[in-house]
Amino acid sequence: MPTAPHPQTTDELYQALQENDRRPYGRTRTVTAEELVDAAEQFEDPVPLVRALLELQEAYTYGSEPRKSPVVFARLLTLFDEQPDVFDERLRHMLFWRFKWVSNALRALPEIPLASLRQWLTEMRDRYEKAGLGLQPYYGEAYQLAAHVGEDTTLAYELWAARTRTRLSDCEACEICRRARHHLTAGDDERALRAWEPVLAGQESCQEEPARSLSYALLPLLRTGRAERARELHLAGYRGCRRNPSMAGEVGRHLEFCALTGNEARGLELLAENRNLFDEVDSPLDQLDFLTGVEVLLQRVELLGHGELPAAGYTGRTWTAAGLRAEVRSRADDLAARFDARNATTAHTDRRRDRLDRAPLLDTLELTLRTRSLDDVTPAAPAAPTAPRPAPAVPESITELILRTRALTEQGHPDARACWARLRTLVTARDYTHPDDPAVGPVVRLRADLLAEEANRAHEKDRFTDAAALNEEAAALYDDAGAPGDAAITRAGVLLANAEILAEGADGPQARATALTDAHAVMVRTHEETPGLTPHQEARLLRLRASALALRLQTTRSQEHIAPVFAEADLLSAFAARHDIAGQISSAHMLRVTTHALSGDLPAAVTEADALLDRLKAHGPAWHLPRTLGLRGRLRLVLQDPQAAYNDLAEGLRLAADWPAEAVGTTRLHTDLAEACMHLGRPEEALRHLTRAAELDLRHGSRTDAYCTYSNAAQLSLDLGRVEDCIALLDSLLAEPDVAAGELDDRLVAQLRLTRARALHTGDDLKAATAEFVALAAESAGWDDDPGSHAMIAAETAVLLAESGEFGRAHEAAGQALAAHAEDPRYEYLSNSLRELARLQAQQQGADGLADSLAVLADAGRIAEEARAAGYEAHGRSLDTALAYEYGRVNAYAGAYEDALAALDKALTLLGEPGRDDDRAGEWAECVRLAGVVEGLYLERPAPALTRLDAAVVRLTALGHAEETEPLTSLAARLRDEE
Repeated sequence: MPTAPHPQTTDELYQALQENDRRPYGRTRTVTAEELVDAAEQFEDPVPLVRALLELQEAYTYGSEPRKSPVVFARLLTLFDEQPDVFDERLRHMLFWRFKWVSNALRALPEIPLASLRQWLTEMRDRYEKAGLGLQPYYGEAYQLAAHVGEDTTLAYELWAARTRTRLSDCEACEICRRARHHLTAGDDERALRAWEPVLAGQESCQEEPARSLSYALLPLLRTGRAERARELHLAGYRGCRRNPSMAGEVGRHLEFCALTGNEARGLELLAENRNLFDEVDSPLDQLDFLTGVEVLLQRVELLGHGELPAAGYTGRTWTAAGLRAEVRSRADDLAARFDARNATTAHTDRRRDRLDRAPLLDTLELTLRTRSLDDVTPAAPAAPTAPRPAPAVPESITELILRTRALTEQGHPDARACWARLRTLVTARDYTHPDDPAVGPVVRLRADLLAEEANRAHEKDRFTDAAALNEEAAALYDDAGAPGDAAITRAGVLLANAEILAEGADGPQARATALTDAHAVMVRTHEETPGLTPHQEARLLRLRASALALRLQTTRSQEHIAPVFAEADLLSAFAARHDIAGQISSAHMLRVTTHALSGDLPAAVTEADALLDRLKAHGPAWHLPRTLGLRGRLRLVLQDPQAAYNDLAEGLRLAADWPAEAVGTTRLHTDLAEACMHLGRPEEALRHLTRAAELDLRHGSRTDAYCTYSNAAQLSLDLGRVEDCIALLDSLLAEPDVAAGELDDRLVAQLRLTRARALHTGDDLKAATAEFVALAAESAGWDDDPGSHAMIAAETAVLLAESGEFGRAHEAAGQALAAHAEDPRYEYLSNSLRELARLQAQQQGADGLADSLAVLADAGRIAEEARAAGYEAHGRSLDTALAYEYGRVNAYAGAYEDALAALDKALTLLGEPGRDDDRAGEWAECVRLAGVVEGLYLERPAPALTRLDAAVVRLTALGHAEETEPLTSLAARLRDEE
């Protein structure tokens, strides 16, 4: 990999060491650390070399390279023995701390004899005693060796746990984990969980914690009936260890957790995400821990009959779950045997067997918002309905199958889809022989049928170019087959598809309306001129004619286009009634419902839908009920009756379970139910419907629709405070092959990443959130067609960089945001972000940051002026008021108290005094409070401050805003106490 120029001075070396320290652990950081050691050799002063060696040992330790860590430490120890004065108090502390690192590294290597491990502990004890250091860390290492070997740990545990901690003891979080694992080994889950609580609750943490403890606590939580907490900690804990070679064992335990809770599909997904661990983990002990977790998962997958599923494993070949399991088992068995041979026990083989012999602890546990089974991830898995439904009977005879499929298609029956799928498989086979039966007709007609059916499905998915081409090809084949009626229907389909294609062009709606008018005229002529139409063919042409006019009305919303749709619908209804074609009678009524709705007469639309539902219940077809209930539910949502809408949609979803999901609009029912639930204040239920709708779209191949719905679900979960659920969902989506390959719309992927970055920020992972925002800002800079979005992303990036203390980069991002804003204004968003940037810099840098903060506020002021000139009204408080308040805060942080007070008085003037029903009361009270703090505490003028506060309390109390007075009365009491 490329290398940077070697530092030529110690200052350059120290700067390079600092930069490397900010990198994540892995090969890049390790190689750089090795190069910096080489660079440090050139200096006569040994201190740079000591510091470079310490950085290199850290890179080896946390990069899972235990064989190299002791070698580096030996050099450090030699330098210490030869030149102890080189080591100041900090370096000396680091040196003695890392005796423990070497102990851990040697334990992880089965080729190191047990006698050498004990000898190293003796060396550690002697060095600590000679240096006058407490021995609690030594006894901690002695306990860990006893636990590793499989000896009786009772005495070793007491000698360590009963001793007083020292400055060189492991952190509280690590020691808590060790004590909890001791209780876990003794079979006391409850005691282990009690010991773990400070870490699980986030009260104690370090670089490795709580991720390590969370991975060990998952199964005890399940065994003690705390499944929901185990779910939450799995999501949080996995994110803290994924793809990290030094935490491979933790990843293995998360895979095991998935296997034992009915989440084998998620386990395979996580395995794919951590494929790097097969090759990057150099620690045999970590390998054993990881591989055992992998084997637990793959064993479960194979037991469930999915051994042929693809699985991510060692590079260089493709793997099935069964094949990878055999390879993993061989390697892990060998590692366990090597450790047991070194230790002269069977501890590692026994522990491995215990894990592999565990039965599932739960049949199923919904770990994420995207719960999938192994059936769902099986390649080319068939789309499953919402609830189990018997598969439609498909005739064995090819003749019967063809006739049955055509009959079902004439009826519009949902089971026709399964029959077409079977026919397509048979006809495309090399050995297909077409039946010589006049009832079936020639093979060319069957091929036309298949193309027409494929065209219909393409049209349903808005793939209009494909639909037009397929229908054209089908029409030509129908001509060859001597089937003019079918040819006429497919050519009508071409006309509708071409109209939709025109709508995507520059002329848009007008071109579409003209094309639909022309298409209708051609359809009428074709209808009149085509000989030998059967009643079902004639009804389909009438339906297509009515659809063309309905689409035109939908496009123009013109009053003059309403009556023609009703006329065509009535014509279809009368014809279908004469020939008893139930499906087309229903379609005609459905057209009337939608036409009333498009014309704005929603009550008439609901009345028409009521009549249609009565007819469907009495005469069928039953498979039209779900869509009709869905339509009435949507109408009731518009009429602001969410409960009635919910009832309709829920009933529609219940009935939809009797039919293939794609045929009866199950996905739409779920999304509409989500909207109804939001109106009813049931967001958790709405979230469930969104995720189910998205997964159905994904199964049916509507991937863009699926990702859009998932994006909404992710945002809703974030709004609900389910941060880890949001991140887990988005991680799963972003790992999908088509996303990783760049096949999905880049803006949609950017939206998913943006939501994830915001979730990371909400979850206090500022470093990861900032890195994602910086990447998104760089990418969106190239969106020449959408500078407004770049302005918002760059502005948000600036705020996160400021939170990280990187103000130079923050100002660069703000500059990009302002430049993009000049092309496509985003007044309020930019103003908010700039004010926050100014506040953060003043808060962190005080007076030193005041000039830069004021310059940023000046930019915000110019945006407020632009907004006024453009007549823009902010959604919240006015931009001028917010700006004045921020001037007050920024100046207060910087110690410019007179300027701060003047700015706050200006803000209060702009706000004006609140009224009884004014939602600005809280904002006004906060402004008064801050002015009181500045005046009374910082400027030490309590009398006018108290006058201000008391008057505000009286005013707010009289207006009924008692809650807003509490901070003011508290501050006033403090000022009086200090007088």
